[in-house]
Amino acid sequence: MNNHTVNEHIQCRLMVIGAGMAGMAATLFAANRQIDTVQVGVTGEINFASGLLDLLAVHPIPSGTLWDNPREAVRRLVREAPDHPYARLTMDRIESALEEFTSFLKKVGHPYYFHSGRNSQVLTAVGTAKTTYAVPLSMHNGSIAYKKRLPCLLVDFEGLKGFSGRQIAETMKRQWPALRHVSLGFPDVSGEAYTEHMARALETESIRAQLADAVRPYLKGVEMVGLPAILGIYRTRDIIAFLEDALGLPVFEIPGIPPSITGLRLREVFEDQLPHRGVRTFYQKRVLSAHIQKNGSFLFAVGGGEPEVRITADAVILATGRFFGKGLTADHREIREALFDLPVFQPDCRGQWHRRAFLNPGGHPINQCGLETDEQFRPLSLEKKPVHHHLYAAGSILAHQDWIRQKCGSGLAIATAHAAVAAFERATDNEIDASATG
Repeated sequence: MNNHTVNEHIQCRLMVIGAGMAGMAATLFAANRQIDTVQVGVTGEINFASGLLDLLAVHPIPSGTLWDNPREAVRRLVREAPDHPYARLTMDRIESALEEFTSFLKKVGHPYYFHSGRNSQVLTAVGTAKTTYAVPLSMHNGSIAYKKRLPCLLVDFEGLKGFSGRQIAETMKRQWPALRHVSLGFPDVSGEAYTEHMARALETESIRAQLADAVRPYLKGVEMVGLPAILGIYRTRDIIAFLEDALGLPVFEIPGIPPSITGLRLREVFEDQLPHRGVRTFYQKRVLSAHIQKNGSFLFAVGGGEPEVRITADAVILATGRFFGKGLTADHREIREALFDLPVFQPDCRGQWHRRAFLNPGGHPINQCGLETDEQFRPLSLEKKPVHHHLYAAGSILAHQDWIRQKCGSGLAIATAHAAVAAFERATDNEIDASATG
């Protein structure tokens, strides 16, 4: 996919920096609009995705209030936290972004399910219920089972760390007493088991058949079967259909501890599909230097450790994330934006980054740090003016949001990516109109 000549110099209209959820979404939306796009980024971050698409589940954070209706939650959030990135978006924009994103996934065989515009709950590997907005095919039956508290068999596997059917059943027994569990050996595995190996093994029909044979004796009195998220990487629908036919019962996955197979599936989909849509991709590469040229365009050096490619772009979307994605860095004094040294919203001194209690119900001030933007998602200078008319930001690098505690990570990434691409498209149209009339 990355067959580019060393020290090649290429040009593009738009460069997306980042290969997490926001970066992949921005690249998809740009490709859908036939914008000449280059994407650069290390795709490790998306491997940690649960596969669930959150919109908004918790507000206010200190009270931990869970919302059944995410639209009502967003409306209240915007009233009470007007600096939150959602406040720069309409619900129509947010919903259009999610629709375009999930329509793409459906077309490439990775469908998502919505529950009549409501949040739903799914089991997690630690025995809690995760509130989310849209669930992938592999977890859809699980959300139904949770809602109805159906009798289910939870299957775990010897040697697989981080997933215990017994723990899930014990933790949930008051809320969901109809859960049973069984621990089995996974076909063709001895010793420690790894989810990626198991998922790839299930792409083979004989391994699926062996798994079904091992589970079948334990089905009496249950209506569904829950398994860890190991049901393939490329052929998940086929594997689910095979197991459901062999067992005579619906099957569902339970999202596991990251890094996860669910995130790997998304990564594989985007890495495979985006180049077919005309995107030039530089995955597992980083931007090593960034400069704004006199004509207003951007010049980047991109590579693994040493510069390999120079890229000139008319516009940029920063989707580099916070600390994990290396969009932000921190030293003993302050938090800095890594590429352009943009101003970062943050507490005045490091002593105010954290509360005294590690598990403070309201989270820590550092969780709200990031780039402040205008209505077009252009990062602002210290004077509160756009740093550059074609520099945009999307996703978790944005300030005034705590996506982990608010359970809005995917929705925030997708919706702000959609808005950033639309802002660039509008600006381009305006420039063309001005040129034609001027």
